Amino acid sequence: MFESAKNALAGKAAQVYLNNLISRYGRLQELKIDSKAKTVEAVCLLQGESDPVVVKVGKYEILSEGERWFVQASACTSSRPWLQNLLEDHLPGKRIELPAWAAAALK
Repeated sequence: MFESAKNALAGKAAQVYLNNLISRYGRLQELKIDSKAKTVEAVCLLQGESDPVVVKVGKYEILSEGERWFVQASACTSSRPWLQNLLEDHLPGKRIELPAWAAAALK
């Protein structure tokens, strides 16, 4: 029960944070984090799209380097073929820096 409450709280905080980052491209409508299974599901309404786009991260890993925190995602899928191709071309092996609070929430 504690884990699901933590995931819900982390999801809401991350949704606000991510909406600020992607505002030029669209809006994150829903974010589900499962920190135990290390999975994420995001539902976004991107500019130019009439229906929401779903992106699923099948597995993520939190990494630290000194005081800095990173997330590295794998097994990503998308409901749009063009975005699936983009994820496959640019995401494997890429580490994305996170604020410390986000890394703690995803652990």
